[in-house]
Amino acid sequence: MTMDTVFLLASLGLLVSTALALIRVVGGPTVLDRIVGVNVVGAQTTVLLVLIGFLFGNISMFVDIAIAYAMLNFILAIGVTKFFLRRKSARGGSEET
Repeated sequence: MTMDTVFLLASLGLLVSTALALIRVVGGPTVLDRIVGVNVVGAQTTVLLVLIGFLFGNISMFVDIAIAYAMLNFILAIGVTKFFLRRKSARGGSEET
């Protein structure tokens, strides 16, 4: 089994795992579950970008894209979580006035 086959199988496994995380994003019982689901999808997408870089033989470009995507995903997750926790709607409380 060549390394390309291993990377391809790992990429397919990540795609299946990402689809399962998207189910949590769509059907999450709370807002915080949805935020965690989106964060998981972002982390898996970052790894998937690196694996695609290995498959195409241009790892440097895909690592740069993956790092930028990971930073945006992290900042977005913190911002959205802070927004919903300040509103207290994520915990089931009343909104601030």
